[in-house]
Amino acid sequence: MKIKDLIAPLETWAPRSLQEDYDNSGLQVGDPEAEVDSALVCLDCTETVVEEAASKGCGLIISHHPVIFKGLKSLSGKGYVERTVLAAIRHNIALHAIHTNLDNVLDGVNGEIAERLDLKPIRTLAPKPGQLRKLVAFVPHSHAEAVRMALFNSGAGHIGDYDECSFNLEGTGTFRGNEGSSPFVGERGQRHAEAETRVELIYPAASETAIVRALLEVHPYEEVAYDLYPIANAHPGIGSGLLAEWEAPMTETTFLAKLKQVFGLQAIRHTRLLGGPIRRVAICGGSGAFLIGAAKASAADAYITGDVKYHEFFEADGRLVLADIGHYGSEQFTMHLIQRRLGEHFPTFAVRLTETVTDPIHHY
Repeated sequence: MKIKDLIAPLETWAPRSLQEDYDNSGLQVGDPEAEVDSALVCLDCTETVVEEAASKGCGLIISHHPVIFKGLKSLSGKGYVERTVLAAIRHNIALHAIHTNLDNVLDGVNGEIAERLDLKPIRTLAPKPGQLRKLVAFVPHSHAEAVRMALFNSGAGHIGDYDECSFNLEGTGTFRGNEGSSPFVGERGQRHAEAETRVELIYPAASETAIVRALLEVHPYEEVAYDLYPIANAHPGIGSGLLAEWEAPMTETTFLAKLKQVFGLQAIRHTRLLGGPIRRVAICGGSGAFLIGAAKASAADAYITGDVKYHEFFEADGRLVLADIGHYGSEQFTMHLIQRRLGEHFPTFAVRLTETVTDPIHHY
């Protein structure tokens, strides 16, 4: 299978346009037109992981963390990043990363954490601005339903737990084609009035190209009249972190014990216990101290994340239980998530999980 075809579903699921400005997701090494027989999925791409991929005949490594994060000024083998890239080139192995774009979708990294903990997702903790837009198209009555269905099928018209959402208003459109036109209705050189439907739908900004393409393919007019509007509404499914709930609350000690059991942790760093129940939980895989304020504002009973510094623990301020399960600990199941997603699209293609544990932190 071509690399570009294999990673296409990942790009649709978590578009690169959703990654943070500092990030470097996407294909980092390799030719997207190259054919591969199998892929290896990991959290971190290291020299050891590259050698493992080579031994298993995997022509592509898909990692959560990009190995090339900052600009490379040389490839002389200085440091683990340069050595990893050189090893990949030597073995003709392509490298692809799906990082903060996967953090920013509801069923991504944080959704996997929630699923492992049997939590029901509610919404993203900090919605990413500018992720919703509105399409307004003017369609002859005879083709309004066909256009609506094409737009629905391309990803437009989703609002919360509802789909196929649209607003429709009947009116009259006028146009006059010049001598070079081929009008669907009416005559060249004469003004024509046509009964039309104004169709309005909300859509994710990342899907705009596909949605406009669907409109143009189904719409009968030679020149399609449509408008695209930015809107200020927040997209509850795109953004940092996740807010979720258990059906029934549990004690704080049961909560901490569950974290240790599910994530296989030797210990958990946490703030003082407050003596209350834990039901609503905020989550951010990786380094999530920047969302402590959002977690408090969401009325969460606890916040699960990693990489919390000493002074950042004070920010919990007795409002919630802040539990640091580590960067690796919180994201360790991300590779299982990627493997499952690819398996849904390519059930006969070999997508393997790395056997290399890349957690750089050890406990005595």
